[in-house]
Amino acid sequence: MNTIKNLLFDLGGVIMDIKRECCVDALTKLGVENADEMLGLYVQSGDFLRLENGSISAEEFRNSLLSQIKDGREVSDREIDEALNAFLQGIPLRRLVALRELHKRYKIYLLSNTNPIMYYSEIARQFMQEGKTIDDYFDGQVVSFLAGSNKPDRKIFEYAIDHLGITPEETLFIDDSQHNLDAASALGFATALVPPGREFEDILSHMLPAWK
Repeated sequence: MNTIKNLLFDLGGVIMDIKRECCVDALTKLGVENADEMLGLYVQSGDFLRLENGSISAEEFRNSLLSQIKDGREVSDREIDEALNAFLQGIPLRRLVALRELHKRYKIYLLSNTNPIMYYSEIARQFMQEGKTIDDYFDGQVVSFLAGSNKPDRKIFEYAIDHLGITPEETLFIDDSQHNLDAASALGFATALVPPGREFEDILSHMLPAWK
């Protein structure tokens, strides 16, 4: 770990708490019948996957979702967005503090499977807790809907290497999915798993020299 210069963070399940069931329940209450099939914990499917890999826009996603709602019920864009954001359960302030402390010693980057609806609303809001913005915590970001691919696809890691200008052998990738870590490891990244119930700060304190 003495060669590590960069920390590449996943968002959901590592920095931000998430709860898939809350989103499924919220969409189901709106009348979406296949919400449980569309949303996975790590990888999505159907229109949600297309929203996350950027192959459809937020407007196209909402229109598609409306066409699937039973009984022709009228649902607003705001209701759809709020239902999606139910997936996100917030960022404990201590994790933002930890990112700032790590930033004193390492370059900090983000690599996230996410979508424009969440990213530009609730995700952005959560990073404002200290009067900052998401850009203040990271030296660069790669989000799936702009990269055009999702983890664990090799393409998004190759995109991150090029877009962020990082060397895999000098970068520690932190994620809550072993599949994502395996994909990163195949390209030379060092990896750290954050399992449910664990904090990234505790895991990194045992891995990185001279931190905590």
